[in-house]
Amino acid sequence: MHSWTDTLRFAFQPVVNLTTGGVAGLEILARPEAGDILAEARRDPELDGKLAVLAVRTAVRRESLLPLHVNVFAGTLADLGGLTPLHDAVRQAGRLPWEVTVDINPPYTHVPQQALLEAVGGLREQGFRISADGVGDGDVPLRLLLDIAPDLVKLDASLPERPAAVRAMRALCDESGALLCVEGVETERQCAAALSAGAQLAQGELFAPPSRLPVADVYVPPRSPGLVEAPRSGPTVREFVRPAALLPATASAGQVRALLTGSPDVSGVLLVDRDGAPVRSVHRSRFLLSMSGRYGHALYADRPAAKLGDPPRTVGVDATAWEVLDVVAVGDRDRTSDDVAVVDRYGRCVGVVRLADLVRALAESRVEEAAGLNPLTRLPGSDAITGEVDRRIAGGRTFALSWLDVDHFKRVNDGAGFAAGDELIRSVGRVLQHTASDSIRVGHIGGDDFLVLTEPEGLEPLAASVLDVPWSAGGRPVTLSLATVVCVPGSVTDHREAAACLAPLKQAAKALDGASWVLGRAGRPGHEVRRGSGAATVRAG
Repeated sequence: MHSWTDTLRFAFQPVVNLTTGGVAGLEILARPEAGDILAEARRDPELDGKLAVLAVRTAVRRESLLPLHVNVFAGTLADLGGLTPLHDAVRQAGRLPWEVTVDINPPYTHVPQQALLEAVGGLREQGFRISADGVGDGDVPLRLLLDIAPDLVKLDASLPERPAAVRAMRALCDESGALLCVEGVETERQCAAALSAGAQLAQGELFAPPSRLPVADVYVPPRSPGLVEAPRSGPTVREFVRPAALLPATASAGQVRALLTGSPDVSGVLLVDRDGAPVRSVHRSRFLLSMSGRYGHALYADRPAAKLGDPPRTVGVDATAWEVLDVVAVGDRDRTSDDVAVVDRYGRCVGVVRLADLVRALAESRVEEAAGLNPLTRLPGSDAITGEVDRRIAGGRTFALSWLDVDHFKRVNDGAGFAAGDELIRSVGRVLQHTASDSIRVGHIGGDDFLVLTEPEGLEPLAASVLDVPWSAGGRPVTLSLATVVCVPGSVTDHREAAACLAPLKQAAKALDGASWVLGRAGRPGHEVRRGSGAATVRAG
């Protein structure tokens, strides 16, 4: 009698890190040769749970060291209250639960939400990572998505064609600490769109098709320089995490040697305790050099590998690239090429970062940032500000966008000379640069025009710093004008609309005598005069 497992095969599709170009994990896909077992699994939670267990066992037989993604329907989790057999299968295979991501698949309609959340909580307690699959194309309610708080959100490939939606999801992921992945990427154009919209991971035929054997080599299109982001605090570690080669802390040197010689791409091995916390770090070159000596194998093969390791260098998953460099800079210079272990809030190893990846990304971000700086003030141009405006709009944040310029600047240049005019612009730029922070962004968009993006509560200090001090050029007194538009969630759709709201406010400020400040609100008529003649009055728009 034939079993349904006789015609069932599994395929592996890489999950690609768009920053490093490496494989971040393998999704295991059921591929029945006959019938529609996935449709049956959607209706039968017990069958779906068995498929998850078989997927893990198949991956182990293929001897893949990469993290795994296992698909489970939302209804299965709610009905079974968790996946104890999956946990047992992972442990029996010698893998750790946090090396496995459970991809929760739709439909969510009619799934008891409380039961689903309790099941997800149980998986997390066991150590599994959680992914919300089919977002955008599925039926997951936004509130339920927030309650699940996944480690990874997977979007359909059609969404990068709607960049505002992807940017909004990226902002949501950043707030919750999740990564963003786009599935079904088939063309380089789709890949570029996904990357520019904020995706950090991707899957699809472009990189590698599903195959019977796990693959570690994938095709990733070269990144366009225009797609490099340069956040003020530096890229985060989450963007650079590579899979870690893990062995128990009790592993012998012979076991480590077998892993390294069988996996030439592995740069080192982390020895972890029963809870998955790194206890020793074994560097590939130093370890193999010790083992290859005249008596190395005889001396060390049966001894604990920990004796040939070093204390691990670790950072949290929320660390920035600069913080990783600080960790690398401390200690033995011979260890600068060692992988740095990335640990979650429980101290469990979730991957490693390599120094080369960080240096490359930081160099790219600095080159891109430098290219956009105004040569006179060394402040970013308009692109940096407008990009941040779009991110705040996507994140549903209230913000204030201000335009600052010098009154009658052409007269200043004609009367005092262009050198005095340039020095005035540099002086204004220095004052604005002094106010800049993670929440206050300053840009010099050319000539005497500056843009300032801040929270509404930061407006008074900003105005005081530029309007309540005397300015001069070549001994001639000079005044400045400030126009501000406050944008609440839903009042503008992108930076272009915010700029359009700001334009008439600038005209109103320039019409006032002396140092002036006009404030308006997007979507509302009229404006308030905060400085200049007619201060504290509201004029019709």
